[in-house]
Amino acid sequence: MTPSQPLVVHITGARPNFPKAAPVLAALEGYPVEQLLVHTGQHYDERMSEVFFRQLGLPEPDVNLGVGSGAHGAQTAATMVGLEELFTGRRPDLVVVYGDVNSTVAAALVASKMGIAVAHVEAGLRSFDRTMPEEINRVLTDRISDLLLVTSVDAAAHLGREGADPDTIHFVGNPMIDTLLRHVGSLDVEGVAAQVGVDTSRPYVVATLHRPGNVDDPADVAELVDSVHAVADQVRVVIPLHPRGRQRLADAGFLDHDDLVVVDPLGYVEFLSLVKGSAAVVTDSGGVQEETTVMGVPCLTLRPNTERPVTITHGTNRLVTRQTLPEAVREVLAAGRQDTWPVPPLWDGQAGPRIAAVLARHVGAG
Repeated sequence: MTPSQPLVVHITGARPNFPKAAPVLAALEGYPVEQLLVHTGQHYDERMSEVFFRQLGLPEPDVNLGVGSGAHGAQTAATMVGLEELFTGRRPDLVVVYGDVNSTVAAALVASKMGIAVAHVEAGLRSFDRTMPEEINRVLTDRISDLLLVTSVDAAAHLGREGADPDTIHFVGNPMIDTLLRHVGSLDVEGVAAQVGVDTSRPYVVATLHRPGNVDDPADVAELVDSVHAVADQVRVVIPLHPRGRQRLADAGFLDHDDLVVVDPLGYVEFLSLVKGSAAVVTDSGGVQEETTVMGVPCLTLRPNTERPVTITHGTNRLVTRQTLPEAVREVLAAGRQDTWPVPPLWDGQAGPRIAAVLARHVGAG
C-alpha cells in the first residue's frame, strides 16, 4: 500500500455485521484503496464473532476495541471513545458502518463529528417502532451518513420521505445475500443435524428468539414458553439460544419439553445448514427473515412489525403473535415447502461489487 491511497475503515461489532461486510471488503480489494477492519467487540466470544470471521473468509481485524457487553449507553460510549482515538491517530477518508447495532451508530456519530464521511450499508430500513433500540440506531445513523446504501426499494422510499438527498441514496442490493449465496451450495444439513441431535427423517423447526419484546418481561416470557411448547407439541423445535435472556427462559420452564432441542449459538455455516433442512423457522431476528426469503424456507416472525417488509411481499416471511404462532406452524407444516417463491430485486449475489463501486467513487478511487 502507498500512503497516497485513500483509507476506508469498516466498522463491525456484532455477528449480523460480519456477513454484510465480507463481500464489501472482498470487492474493494479490486480498487486502489487501503482498508482497515475494526471489530468493536460488541459480540466478543468465540461463538458470537470469531467463528464468523473464519467461516466468512474475513481477514483478522486490524483493530479490536474489546468493548464487550453492557447497557446501551455504556457500550455505545466505550465504542465512541475507542473510535475517536483511532480516527485521531489514523484519519480515514471514509467510514463504512453496517446494520443497526450500537457499534453502527457509535461509529457514525464519531466520524460525523470529526468531519469524516460515513457510508451506511443497509440504510433506510424502518420498523416505525421506537421501542426497538435498533430503530433508534437506524434513524440516527441515516441522518448523519453521507452515502445511504439500500437493500430494497421500500428503504429508498423511507429515506426520500425523510428528506434525504436523492444523490446520497444508492440501491445496491443486499450484501448479506452475497454471503449466503456463496455458501448455500456447500451447506451440510445432515452433518449439522447429527451434531445437534436432530433426526432429519422427521420435520423440524428452527427458532431464534432474543428480542426484548419476547424475553425481557416475565409476562411475555410466560406467554412465549406456552407458545413455543405448543409448537413443540406438533414438531421438534431446535433453538440455538442466544445468551440474552437464556436464564430467564430457563427459569420459566422453557427447556422443559421433550421435543425442544436447545443448543449453544452456532457458527454461520452450521446455522444456515440447520435452516436449510428445516420445515420452517420461527424468529424475531432481522437477518434470518432475509436468509429464509432467499432459501425458500417458510419464516414466521414473532414480532408486531418488521423493518424488512420486502421479505413478506417478495419472500417467505409472515408476522405472527405468540397467540397465533402454534396455528401458523400447523398451517406451514400442512402446506410444505414451495418449489418456487419470489425474491427481492438485486438480491443476486452482486451487492458487494455494487457497494464497492460506490465507495471507491466517493473517495476518488473508482
